[in-house]
Amino acid sequence: MNLESLRRKRARRLGVKVTAHAGQRRILFVLDRATRKFYGDIALWMQYIVYARKQKAHKKLAQILTSVLRLHPTKPELWIYAANYAMEAEGNMTEARSYMQRGLRFCKQSKDLWIEYAKLEMIYIAKIAGRRRILGLDERHSQNPPANASDEADADVVTLPMITAEDINPDLAQDDSVDEVVLQNLNSTPALSGAIPIAIFDAAMQQFPEDDLLGERFFDMIVGFGDVPCYKKILEHIVDALSAAMPTSPTVASCYVRHPVVGIKATAPEFPRGLGVALDRLDSSAQKIHQRLPLLKRTIDWLLSFLEGLELDRDIRKVLLVTLKNTLSQLQMELEHKGGEKGDEAAELLEKLQDKRLQQFVGPTMAWALRTWGTNTRLLTFQEAGVAVARKEDSDQ
Repeated sequence: MNLESLRRKRARRLGVKVTAHAGQRRILFVLDRATRKFYGDIALWMQYIVYARKQKAHKKLAQILTSVLRLHPTKPELWIYAANYAMEAEGNMTEARSYMQRGLRFCKQSKDLWIEYAKLEMIYIAKIAGRRRILGLDERHSQNPPANASDEADADVVTLPMITAEDINPDLAQDDSVDEVVLQNLNSTPALSGAIPIAIFDAAMQQFPEDDLLGERFFDMIVGFGDVPCYKKILEHIVDALSAAMPTSPTVASCYVRHPVVGIKATAPEFPRGLGVALDRLDSSAQKIHQRLPLLKRTIDWLLSFLEGLELDRDIRKVLLVTLKNTLSQLQMELEHKGGEKGDEAAELLEKLQDKRLQQFVGPTMAWALRTWGTNTRLLTFQEAGVAVARKEDSDQ
């Protein structure tokens, strides 16, 4: 393959017209012979697949995927790769679903396969939603704003008329009632309403009951699709199902706490109300959970994600800092109560606070950690680094 790449570069530099078919055919033949002899080498199969995909040998790639899946049906990463290829390269969602469903027959215990299947469906919904926005199907049937809806401050601005596709081609406006029915039926299909990801989640939780970490992975994965119209419905179903199945799990409680502010920017007008609901849920969850340490750690990470914003409202920032201070105090008590060597966890917490430049918490937390685990190597290294930075700042001044 390196020789063939060198030959192409040299031919391109010399301006010589050569065909790449002979070299490509030879390389594919060698890889085919190699995989026949060493059929158990997954890395060799992946090299074969990657090269065929790079050369755009689609028919050959289909044959390769069929062969490797027949020989290694219990490798979930192969089913995931085949499904993603069918979705991304070929745009064939039916074939991608077929790969995932066949893979789950052989790899029911693979949590990654369940997550990737739900993620594949979310990507498909996101693509359809994006196409609808580009075509204007969502805005076309919404109510038009009134003509005098502009504010008095913008009264001197000339408002241009909105031109739609019906203005250019009046035939598009005919049979509008039929379009309404079609669009309404399309929105209610399982592919767009979120029914398929919900069904995948329910089936996964039946396969892995009482697995709160898997539920959290589903929750975090769906959070990443904030542009999908049905993601709130899916998140609500996940939180309700996890809370009903595992009400005392700290991982589930963390999802329950974060849910009211998911998808809301910290600068949005509705954020304060959602934050109030989330903090109320945090207080109620902390009272009924026995293992509070995982919940406190996740809560600190969640609060730090908001404090990194520079445009945060002063009052909201104050509330977040007070909540963070209380959570840090509770975390210190839990770590001391657990006993043992927890210096590495304290050092990790200090690194997070340092990254967010929350110096008002770094000093007290550092003093507490050194009093408790003064011989921890990671804590001493962090202290030396802080002293070096302080000396450098003093010398610069």
